[in-house]
Amino acid sequence: MQLSVDNTLSEFERERYKRQMLLNGFGEKGQMALKSKSALVAGIGGLGGNAAVYLASAGIGKLFIVHYGKLTLSNLNRQILMKNDWVGNSRVMAAKKFIEELNPHVEVEIHDERISEKIADELIGKVDISLSARPNFYERRILNKVSVAHGVPMVEAAMNAMESYLFNVIPGKTPCLDCVFPEDDPDWQELGFPVLGAVSGALGCLMAIEAIKILTGFGKPLLNRMLMFNTYDMEFRKFRIKKNPNCNVCS
Repeated sequence: MQLSVDNTLSEFERERYKRQMLLNGFGEKGQMALKSKSALVAGIGGLGGNAAVYLASAGIGKLFIVHYGKLTLSNLNRQILMKNDWVGNSRVMAAKKFIEELNPHVEVEIHDERISEKIADELIGKVDISLSARPNFYERRILNKVSVAHGVPMVEAAMNAMESYLFNVIPGKTPCLDCVFPEDDPDWQELGFPVLGAVSGALGCLMAIEAIKILTGFGKPLLNRMLMFNTYDMEFRKFRIKKNPNCNVCS
């Protein structure tokens, strides 16, 4: 969705974003492109929260944030948009307040609910990219299915303990989530896996970088490749991933 924006940057914007506009190949063109774009962040926890922060600080035009529930004390080791005095209150409301204070030029729309086909279909038709950061397979597969159906790119990332993976779903060009992971892990528990906040934060930053590259045409996003890393021993690897010709979602 191309947002209605001025075709120039204000002096305020030139000053605010001047360091990233120094990037060779990004410049004012990249900044204007980012300003005109919108993203759906599905999950505003340790992963999606960091991605949202860096998309906002970079100057994206609009964020749609979907996350269900209230802040708990156990969230605070990783969810940097939240503060201790917000425990018991809506996480998406806290996220909106934080982002609008960080960058008042970014529009933020929030939805305090889980990802369903209804809300995914409603929002993905309005955005240029989706970021998959929910802690369960069910919602991730919905987001994957609807993103592919709408032809909208999706950044897919997840972490567990000290390990993480990251890849991009570009409909018609790359494998989708169901190609790469055709089956759920039967032992997976949404709230039962260990999280070191800095690991989810690092992965959220990488999600934001990939989203910015896809939205602006800057750099080389991961295409048909998965990045996997283990911060326990700082081992980073990239693997080729392939489309499944019999995939029920994208074949």
